[in-house]
Amino acid sequence: MTVMQDTAVTAEDTPQAPTRPEICSAPPRRHPRPDGQDRYTISEVVAFTGLTAHTLRWYERIGLMAHVGRSHTGQRRYTNRDLDWLDLVGKLRRTGMPVADMVRYAELVRAGESTYGERYELLEATRRDVVARIAELRETLAVLDRKIGFYAEAGCPRTTERTTTR
Repeated sequence: MTVMQDTAVTAEDTPQAPTRPEICSAPPRRHPRPDGQDRYTISEVVAFTGLTAHTLRWYERIGLMAHVGRSHTGQRRYTNRDLDWLDLVGKLRRTGMPVADMVRYAELVRAGESTYGERYELLEATRRDVVARIAELRETLAVLDRKIGFYAEAGCPRTTERTTTR
C-alpha cells in the first residue's frame, strides 16, 4: 500500500484538528497574509490567489467551496482556512483532476472522517494519472534534448546569439 505525501492543507490539517505528520511531508506554504488577520474580502483573495472574483463565486456556486461567510452588509468574508482550501484546489487543478471530481472530493471532506477511504481512492487515482503524465513528459523531454543536441552538434546558430544591427 502506498502512502500519499500531501503538502497541501486540508480540513483535517487545520488548527482545530490534531496534526497528522504521517500525511503531511512538509508544513503548508504560507500565504502572503497580514499577521493576525482572518477575514478577507473577495478582492483581497483575488490578490492572494490570482483567481478572479468570477472564479471564486463559481467555486462557491458549484460546491467546490464550502459556504463562505458574509459581513453584516452581505459581502463575502474569506478566512485563512478558505485560503488554505483554495491552495489545495489549485494543486488539484494542476493535476488535471476534473472539476466534477474536485467537487466530489469537497463533498467528501465536508461529510467527515467516514469518507477517508473514498477520498484516498480519488486522490490515489489522480496520483496515478499524474505519474503517467510525468513519464510522458520525461519521454518528450528526452526527444527534445536529442533534437537540441543534434542541432548543436551540426553547428546551427542559436537564435539567442544573433546580433542585432542598428
